[in-house]
Amino acid sequence: MDILLPLLIIVAAYLFGSISTAVIASKLFNFPDPRLSGSENPGTTNVLRLGGKLPAAFTLVGDMLKGLLPVVIAKSVGLDDFWLVCVAIAATLGHLYPVF
Repeated sequence: MDILLPLLIIVAAYLFGSISTAVIASKLFNFPDPRLSGSENPGTTNVLRLGGKLPAAFTLVGDMLKGLLPVVIAKSVGLDDFWLVCVAIAATLGHLYPVF
């Protein structure tokens, strides 16, 4: 298998994982930026404190999809298990250490 496609998907997974669903929720549901308010952690618990249950659920589901969708896409294009694990790790690293 050509290595270019797996590497592109890994980079895309990292970038997709870097998207902060907590910040998106704060914009959509009109509450303070969770990076600057509350515990200053852009996580579901801080979103729950600042915005309530619906924005927190949005954040939780969004964070789960950030890990799931890249792996599903990688699986659908036929990447083997090694590359699927790499894609999952990239999405996780993007979530933990976002580039944005």
